[in-house]
Amino acid sequence: MRLLFEIDKKDYAQCTHSFVRNSARGIIIKGKYVAMIHSLKYDYYKFPGGGIESGESPVNAMIRETREEAGLVVLPDTVREYGYVHRIQRSDMDETECFIQDNYYYLCKASDTVLPQELDDYEAEETYSLEFVDPNTAIMKNRHVSQSQYDPIMLEREARVLEILIAEGMFS
Repeated sequence: MRLLFEIDKKDYAQCTHSFVRNSARGIIIKGKYVAMIHSLKYDYYKFPGGGIESGESPVNAMIRETREEAGLVVLPDTVREYGYVHRIQRSDMDETECFIQDNYYYLCKASDTVLPQELDDYEAEETYSLEFVDPNTAIMKNRHVSQSQYDPIMLEREARVLEILIAEGMFS
C-alpha cells in the first residue's frame, strides 16, 4: 500500500518504549460527496473506521468499524487499497513512550441500506452522525475546530487525505 504522507513530530528522542495502535478507515464516495462521521459535539469530520483489534486484518477492521460507527455495510468485493498515513510522536500520556500509528485507507462501496449505529460510549457522547458531505466542507470544518478531546493532528490527517482525493479527481 502506498504511503500518502507521514506525520512525524520528532519529539520522541527521550522515549524508551513504543505503543503501536493501527487503524483502518473506509472511503465511500457517492458522486461529489463522501461518507464521513460528523461529531456533532465538537463539529469535526472523520472517515468511518477505527482501531485494528488483535488478530484482525486491516480490511476486516475497516468493514467492522464502518458498520459500527456509520451503519454502512461495506460490500467486500469493492474494497481497494488507497493508501496509509504513518504517524509517530511522543505519547500524550507518558513522556517515555513513543506513539506509532499506521492509518490504512480503503476505497469501497456500501449497501444502500443504512443500519443502526453501534457506538462506543465516547462516540455516543460526541453524537457521531453519518453524513455524506462535500469534501471541502469537511476540510474547512476540521481546520477550524475550536475544542476537541482529540489531538489536532487527527483532524488535519483527515483533511489532508480529503485533499489528496480531490487532487486525484475522485469526486465526479
